[in-house]
Amino acid sequence: MKPSVYKNSRDVFLDVVNVNDYIQLERISNIYQSFKDSIEKPFKMILLYGKPGTGKSMFLSKLHHSLQYSQKICLYKTPILDESEFFKTLAQDLYNLKYNNELNFTQFMKVVENRELSTAIPLILLDEAQLYSIAMMEKIRLLSDTRKVKFIIALHKTEKEDIVAKEHFKSRIWESIQLENAPASELRIYIQKKLMRANCIDTADMFTKKSINLIHKLTDGNYRNTNKLLYTLFDIYMYYKDSNPSKIKGSEISTKIIEMSAIHTGLINA
Repeated sequence: MKPSVYKNSRDVFLDVVNVNDYIQLERISNIYQSFKDSIEKPFKMILLYGKPGTGKSMFLSKLHHSLQYSQKICLYKTPILDESEFFKTLAQDLYNLKYNNELNFTQFMKVVENRELSTAIPLILLDEAQLYSIAMMEKIRLLSDTRKVKFIIALHKTEKEDIVAKEHFKSRIWESIQLENAPASELRIYIQKKLMRANCIDTADMFTKKSINLIHKLTDGNYRNTNKLLYTLFDIYMYYKDSNPSKIKGSEISTKIIEMSAIHTGLINA
């Protein structure tokens, strides 16, 4: 194979969130459709949670991409931890109001309450919500009580879940959706579809059931860890293609190179 094939295959697994990289998998597509359907229900909040690398950011980006032309929807990929900046950003994005001075919660609540209720209630997507303080989460809860803005809160599955699981949040969450790591059968489809979408057909065919099972064992089916592992794997293939091609003979992914990649990415202790 040409060295460029390995480079193109490597770049498929860059650890970035790009909605165009969304892979249609039956289980994930069913969860996403359920997630999207919930937007139409009279909820105040949706909780999306799971371990890092299970696809929460991709879900939010996909939802934002799907709805951005049909309703007011704002995606905050990085938490705005300064409260005044948070409310000033909301005021700008939701109502096109610009504040040069401080804007506190009480002032912003008055802005929201004075707005006429619209049939298309604005939707706010908050990624990495575990980074917000308990006090800020409570203010977000109070904002949702106005029924003039809806929130989807995505956070890692940690003890921080307890904040949104308390009674005053439970009554306001229409649906709680958990994302999980992929089983081995789904991981194989994920890997091969990503490669084939980039026209890397030859490398997609190199992944056998044996190699997928090993990758799954090393990553536990976590998408982020899988991407890191395969990025490193194809980087090693590029190196051997240039310096020692005999190391990569054969039509299947090398078990040894998978293990080398796992050591390099910290999935195996050297």
